[in-house]
Order: sequence, then structure tokens, then C-alpha cells
Amino acid sequence: MAALHWGQTAPDPDTLMLHCTLARHESLLPLARAAGLRAVLPDLLGHGRSPAWDGQGDYQTANLDAILPMMDRPMHVIGHSFGGTVALRLAVTRPDLVTRLTLIEPVFFALANGTPAGAQHAAIFGPIYDAVAAGDPDRAAQLFHAAYGMGQWDKLPQRTRMAMAAGMPLVIASAPAIQDDIHGVAARLPEITVPVTLIGGSDSQPVVTEIHKALAQIMPQANAHVIAGAGHMATLTHPDRVAALI
Repeated sequence: MAALHWGQTAPDPDTLMLHCTLARHESLLPLARAAGLRAVLPDLLGHGRSPAWDGQGDYQTANLDAILPMMDRPMHVIGHSFGGTVALRLAVTRPDLVTRLTLIEPVFFALANGTPAGAQHAAIFGPIYDAVAAGDPDRAAQLFHAAYGMGQWDKLPQRTRMAMAAGMPLVIASAPAIQDDIHGVAARLPEITVPVTLIGGSDSQPVVTEIHKALAQIMPQANAHVIAGAGHMATLTHPDRVAALI
């Protein structure tokens, strides 16, 4: 099993922080520092300085398997976007290792299937999948950034645009777990009994609101919060506000 590259904010960490797709662990450092967390922050497979995903099996599972050796004790697990879905999977798979969950816009799209927000999400992602299938990852990355990124695409550094385009196959590889729920996580969510904090932005995609609503209904111990003026990348745009909620 490939070992993940990681950073940490202090010795003896008691918090695990999992970043979003197409980012790296440094994207969560402003939040970790604002909240004063003793955190370990891995780069997910295919991100940052971690090894590439070998394409075998399921991408979410590969990340879960790579994270588990880093947890030598129960931890507060904080996950953003795709990282939030890994955090949920961890909580139902190894509840003995999770003391608390903080989920920042977890993109567990399966919870919104059959809703208008879910249909809108499908309409947004359809052209992204089509662009990847057509061999146009640049177009796919631009569409993905428009829905879930931060700032204008043409003002991003070229190296950032290139890295996002190169990572688009990982967005597609995430779909079986988060869109189709192939691991049956939704049915096991009532098993989660630790405190759960949900944090979203008022300007995020409607599907995120629907996901948070579903999670709060399934897990009555969950506390949901909305940061006014924030979007999907509140961890970078509003780290102090997110830190205060944590």
C-alpha cells in the first residue's frame, strides 16, 4: 500500500484533516492554524506529493486504506468536499477511530438523488463527464471550477489550471462512491453517534444544502451551520469563520 505524504501543525496530533479533490493538504492549513488544531493533514492519492492512484478498485476505498495506518488513536476527523465523504466512510467503517466529525460541504451526492437539487447537480456534471470522455480535460476542469472552485478560471495561474485538468480523472473516479453509493454508506449513517458539525456556504450549489439537510435528518446529533457570503471553498475564503464553528 502506498504511503501518503502528509504535514502536521504540531506534535502528537489529535485531529485528521482531509482536503477536497484537486487540492492538497496545504489548502487546509489556514483553517488548522485559525482553529489552533493539532492536526495531521495528508495529501490524498494523486494529489500534492502523495503517490498517484494506481487505478485499481475504488478511488475512495484506496484513500481510506491509505489513511488508516496514519490513525494510531481515535481522532476528530475534519473533511472538506470529497474529503468529507471519506470522513463519513471512515466513521461507519472504523467508528473506534473517530471521536467527532466536522464536515465542510461533503459531496455525498447520493443523498440528493431524486430531488430537484440532485437533478440540477446531474445537469452540471453531465458536461464535465462528457468533456473527460471526449479527451478534453481542460474544458472539464473549467466547468468543474465554475461550479466548485474559487475565483475566475482565466485568472488562475497556468500551472494551477494544468494541475486541475490533470486531476479530472480522479473526479470521475470518485463518482461510484459519492454519486452511486456503491459502499452502502447512506444506510449506515444512523450508526454514527459521535458529535457532527456541518458547515456550508450560503452561495454554494443547492445540492450541498440538500446533502446537509439529509445528513441532519439522519443524524439528529448533527449541528448545521451556514456561513453568509461563502461558497464551496469557505476553508480558504473564510477560515476564521469556519474555525469559530469548529
